[in-house]
Amino acid sequence: MSADTPVPDSLIVVSNRLPFVLKRNPETGKLERKASAGGLVTAVAPVVVKSKGLWVGWPGHLDDVNEPIPESDPNDKNPTSGLLSEKVVSVYITPKDFDLYYNGCCNATLWPLFHSMPERTLFSGDNWRAYTHANEKFADYTIKALHLAQKDKPANVKPIIWVHDYHLLLASNWIRQAAEDADLKCKLGFFLHIPFPPWDIFRLFPWADEVLQGMMGNDVIGFHIEDYCINFIDCCQRLLRCRVDRKNLLVEHGGRTVRVRALPIGVPYDRFVQLAEAAPKVMFTNQKIVLGVDRLDYTKGLVHRLKAFQRLLVKYPEHKEAVTMLQISVPSRTDVKEYQDLKEEMDQLVGRINGEFTTYNWSPIRYIYGCVSQDELAGFYRDSAVALVTPLRDGMNLVAKEFVACQINKPPGVLVVSPFAGAAETMHEALICNPYEIDEAAEVLHRALTMPEDERTLRMNYLRRREKTNDVNHWMRSFMQAMGSQFEKEEDDEMKGSPLKMQPVTVDDFDEYLADYIGEKNKVALLLDYDGTLAPIAPHPDLAILPVETKNVLQRLSHMSDVYVSIISGRNVYNVKEMVGIEGITYAGSHGLEILHPDGSKFVHPVPAELEEEVRNLLKALQDQVCRDGAWVENKGAVLTFHYRETPVNIRPELIEQARKLIADHGFKVGNSHCALEARPPVEWNKGRASIYILRTAFGYDWSERIRIIYAGDDVTDEDAMQALKGMAATFRVASSSIIRTAAEVRLTNTDSVLMMLKWLERHLSNREVTDENRLPKKYSHAISSMKVEMSFTPPSRKKDHSTINNIEEEDMPRLASQLHL
Repeated sequence: MSADTPVPDSLIVVSNRLPFVLKRNPETGKLERKASAGGLVTAVAPVVVKSKGLWVGWPGHLDDVNEPIPESDPNDKNPTSGLLSEKVVSVYITPKDFDLYYNGCCNATLWPLFHSMPERTLFSGDNWRAYTHANEKFADYTIKALHLAQKDKPANVKPIIWVHDYHLLLASNWIRQAAEDADLKCKLGFFLHIPFPPWDIFRLFPWADEVLQGMMGNDVIGFHIEDYCINFIDCCQRLLRCRVDRKNLLVEHGGRTVRVRALPIGVPYDRFVQLAEAAPKVMFTNQKIVLGVDRLDYTKGLVHRLKAFQRLLVKYPEHKEAVTMLQISVPSRTDVKEYQDLKEEMDQLVGRINGEFTTYNWSPIRYIYGCVSQDELAGFYRDSAVALVTPLRDGMNLVAKEFVACQINKPPGVLVVSPFAGAAETMHEALICNPYEIDEAAEVLHRALTMPEDERTLRMNYLRRREKTNDVNHWMRSFMQAMGSQFEKEEDDEMKGSPLKMQPVTVDDFDEYLADYIGEKNKVALLLDYDGTLAPIAPHPDLAILPVETKNVLQRLSHMSDVYVSIISGRNVYNVKEMVGIEGITYAGSHGLEILHPDGSKFVHPVPAELEEEVRNLLKALQDQVCRDGAWVENKGAVLTFHYRETPVNIRPELIEQARKLIADHGFKVGNSHCALEARPPVEWNKGRASIYILRTAFGYDWSERIRIIYAGDDVTDEDAMQALKGMAATFRVASSSIIRTAAEVRLTNTDSVLMMLKWLERHLSNREVTDENRLPKKYSHAISSMKVEMSFTPPSRKKDHSTINNIEEEDMPRLASQLHL
């Protein structure tokens, strides 16, 4: 760890595995730690140790989950040696669940999909459920770690929780929710070590929206390169319909701004230099070595690479007996058939090429299938003339950086990189080679082998200088600074012109969503939920007051001839009418079971008579058995709502489960709401059916052809309406930071965003009411303005046909002016 690496008050690292491997000593039978290689452990572990932080991860399949984690060997000099066992939090997952989660969803679904290989991707509901369950477990254990981290710490200390990689895409959201429920302060960051795919690939994943929302639980999200940042932001905008700031790489979700940053990872540069200096000679030949080092994985382009080398020997026979390709393939996922098939294909291809070109004193390919120590690897890096880093897709590829660090010989070698590796974005002096184009790849390889010494030296000097500066410690510093500035340096950064938060929603934001849809002539039906949509959620329903400004805008809209307004709530219909307090609009209560029309007539969906007695029985059962510790029942007539918002978090699950069972046992449907359960009568009626009934009653059976519809809601019950109106309405979901699936076209942040939408509608409709005002003589413009204001506030019972306003002739103006006392 570099001396100037910022050390947080406490760092909690959450990764799929612990930073060491646990193996049982065959002689003593005890668990022992074995060091794990990799830049993540090398860079992060010392910071965890120095900050007295914790590491959360899976320890492997252990026979006894209660067996304690052993301390490190006293002679161990690895980065994890100072990580005490009490600072390790092990996440235990059953072997069956782990197989579905890791081998199933992580490796068979997310890995190929994120590497833009959908044809290799397996979609499985069972695997996804196991992945979800595993992420919830990691979140639960992280909260335990957070409790430990905050023990004996000042109240103002905010530990940094740093979640890593595609195995834990959902965990951050649940960590944040649990921390907020328990009033635990923390900062959340995430880093993805593989590519993030473009929108047209990512959208293939059936649970894409949950993945994005899970990642949005963080304060900072890091990717290797800016391309991946742009892909992520694009997906958030297209799939979640979040507000985004592409220039400053910001995304808004659930009322929070998430910063997206390109933070390319580096390698422990100085350590590889030392390894290269100390490594013994490993290759005893005068031939030039073309080196490839990869896991045996289909994303690495190994078959393409061998074919390119074969083409080189055909096109440029002068390289025969002068060049040898050394391909080191590290075994990977050997129990998976796809990887077994790849190994067989590689074995056969190496055999064919060697069979075609081998002479009595030379074989063109030396193929090593197995693990190579870092000491040996440094020697291979140092003595190779060319390194071929040509994956079909790769997040970064640290082999390229390790090769550069080990190039201490004079003259140096040449680096060849695929444009589809993240490394190509930062290693500008490397030769770029498209692995899909075999002929081109052979040409690039020939150029690398014949490159003049001065050019090789110049290119390698630039590469080495950059990698020395941007090493793994620089990556660690960059991420810590990004996490710190999210909280402590906001004012400084914003003064420098780099905003850290999305600007508030404005009226103009809705031009993109609604202008073309509403048009210049269409009537508008406005269907709105109340709690959480028009009025902010409150601890008690009686405290959910409609803001004055929202009420005024709604009232003005209700007076416009082209607008029809309906409020559809879970409240009792008379209660929601009382809370809104606007005459002349339609009210629907109990999720549409009762509807009060503007003329005073009322529709009540029939409910079986026997349920009336059952409602009373259920009300009494809930009051007697689960109304404690702040929980209570709201009686809405046909619907009962069990509220647990003020109940302590630790006892909620038990009460919720008990209430669910009581509701179901009494023959009612269980509905989820904001910190509440609803008991609804078992009738086929919901907000969707009610919305269609309201529209048909107001506009006739051909309503879908005559009007434009806007629906806005914030709850699960509103999804019924959004599904029913899908394709026929502009739908808005006021979404919290919880992971939710929605049929809505657009997510809004809060009730203020709904107000902005209503203001946009008012402005848009007002601007079109008198379209020809500007062409009238100036002396009559005030008359038209007065008429416009008067008409805008005409009560529904006195609305007139304004279609003739646009056809007023100039000769009629004196008469109109006289009538208006001008």
